[in-house]
Amino acid sequence: MNPDELKTRVVQAENLASLQAADHDWDVFAQLRSRKELTTKDNRPFLVLELADVHAVVEAKIWDNAIEAMAAAKVAPLRGPVKVRGRVKEYQGRPQLVIDKLKAVEEAPPGFTLDQLVDPALAPVEDLCCKTLVFDIETVPAFERRDLPASVAAALADNATLKQMEPDAVMGMSPFFGKVVSLALGDGDAEVDDVTVLAVPPDGVTIDPCPKWLRPMSEPDLLRAFWALCSRAETVVSFNGRGFDIPFLVARSLIHGIPARVDLLSQRFALRPHLDLFELVSQKGRGPSKLDVVCWALGIESPKEVMDGSMVAPAYARGEIVKIAEYNAHDVRATSAVYRKCRDLILRYRADWSPSRK
Repeated sequence: MNPDELKTRVVQAENLASLQAADHDWDVFAQLRSRKELTTKDNRPFLVLELADVHAVVEAKIWDNAIEAMAAAKVAPLRGPVKVRGRVKEYQGRPQLVIDKLKAVEEAPPGFTLDQLVDPALAPVEDLCCKTLVFDIETVPAFERRDLPASVAAALADNATLKQMEPDAVMGMSPFFGKVVSLALGDGDAEVDDVTVLAVPPDGVTIDPCPKWLRPMSEPDLLRAFWALCSRAETVVSFNGRGFDIPFLVARSLIHGIPARVDLLSQRFALRPHLDLFELVSQKGRGPSKLDVVCWALGIESPKEVMDGSMVAPAYARGEIVKIAEYNAHDVRATSAVYRKCRDLILRYRADWSPSRK
């Protein structure tokens, strides 16, 4: 094979995870998750795309010399399937897909199914997909202390002494000793604060009657649903999610062997894909900045009037999962209210918030 033939050779990639730097072009099917229109320093337009399937999320670029691909990418439906052709190159030590051709896929070709692009965990919660996903979790101890290995129990006791906390409280705050029992979700941009809660009932507890806003499931299914919903959101909103919720969810996913499909941690000061309101409004040690304090200051109903975090584990031990879910939902309503005030009075004036991803 001569050099000219080698340059035009195209290999069909099995999935996005199989892409690697090579001396040939790749064809690959993917879901077009997002696109950004940007310009270089010399005012040349280019696109940055986020492509996804069930195996990986890949950033790709289309430069202005690929005119047809750029035009097709601009009108291709977001969340829809596309076929792209391009070459993977090394850029600043990382692989980068540079696209030469792109087209939206209306019908699946032989040997390809849309299941390869969309996380199957999305199916039971697809009605909860939204642009701005607000969430909060509640956690409890996952083990009895007496069942822990001696060395693990000793490490727990030492940590509890260091933090001047009860061991059970430490267990509920650690993903190695605790578990997620409630995940409340809401649409931050919705006119009505409808909140849905995914809840893990205690063993032997049946929720009867089960409220329409409550969906019982196992912790692994809850985690899968969370990452699937995050993959469809433009912005995931939390209050202190970087400090607690996201690291806890990532570690619990690791323990259960579940891929944490969306990076919500690495860009601490970025507003997307994860907007942590605590990072946005906290006073950097000048005073308390907990959610109930912020709500009080902004004239928003506090979520801490009926229950607080210290009461969750005892309530769970009594089988009161609905009560925990109601408290969790109230947290998300309060977080959504804080988000909307921040969106209208702070974020819309920040260059790194607007325009939103198209």
